[in-house]
Amino acid sequence: MRIGLVVDSACDLPLDYLQRHDVTVLPITVRIGEAVLADHRDEEATLEFLHAHVAERGAEAETMPFTVQQIHDLFIERLVIDYDYVFCMTITKSRSPIYDNAQQASFAILNDYKPVRAAAGNNTPFALRVIDTQNLFAAQGITAVEAIRLRDAGEGAPKIRARLENIALHTHGYMIPPDLYYLRARARKKNDRSVSLLSATLGSALDIKPVLLGYRGETRPAAKIKGFDAAVERLFKHAAREVEKGLMTPTLCLSYGGELEHMRALPGYTHLIEVCKAHNIEVFESVMSLTGMVNVGKGAVVVAFAAERTPEFT
Repeated sequence: MRIGLVVDSACDLPLDYLQRHDVTVLPITVRIGEAVLADHRDEEATLEFLHAHVAERGAEAETMPFTVQQIHDLFIERLVIDYDYVFCMTITKSRSPIYDNAQQASFAILNDYKPVRAAAGNNTPFALRVIDTQNLFAAQGITAVEAIRLRDAGEGAPKIRARLENIALHTHGYMIPPDLYYLRARARKKNDRSVSLLSATLGSALDIKPVLLGYRGETRPAAKIKGFDAAVERLFKHAAREVEKGLMTPTLCLSYGGELEHMRALPGYTHLIEVCKAHNIEVFESVMSLTGMVNVGKGAVVVAFAAERTPEFT
């Protein structure tokens, strides 16, 4: 069985890795004023757009995910021919309409695929499954890497489906946004009242940085720490301890809202990488998607892994 994999461009994994493993990316288009860029996970294009627009006006951005029709057309024109079963893994449905769009498109795809496959000389059934990763950014990468590993190991679609849905339930995505004022402005643009003016004012005045946890479709504060570097160091140490305790998958994902050299210079990074190497954990590092940066701000740090333990930040 030919199994295809699809992610949206908010999934923070390196583009060359996605291309090597034939993972299709659903782009999310970002508009800031007259400037428009379809995010295909091109890190160079993302950084150019970041420096030109996001730092100053990112809070005003509009993000436009693939529509139901665009998803339908992508499948009918290519994926139903190239594959027999496709897993489409999306950003959490609590933060984006992509999952609902893909789910809605799936009904029309399953109604329309037969003549297309027949014309390509294939009369066997086609199937697809939309997976809500229940997380954001680098944390989406945990599910995608596991899907690639299972497919390459020759596992069948039922086993892959069950495993991915279980991994999504146990993925922890931690993020530290550097600028609470930006985060509040962006939240207001999207009618999200989760960051109050008082919190933003006090946090900025006292240099308090929240460590936010994405888990099972919800985002909540896991800790509040004085100073960005101190918060990142504590987050990296927390991730290292979780690696030492044992993870569900041999994978840790990092993403950063800027050049990766800046992230690698942050305190605690080297220790985390050494611990991962000692425990045979593969580390994936990527520039945060343009969608991620316009929503949480330049310089944000995200760390993600899967573990069955209840997430407690220590």
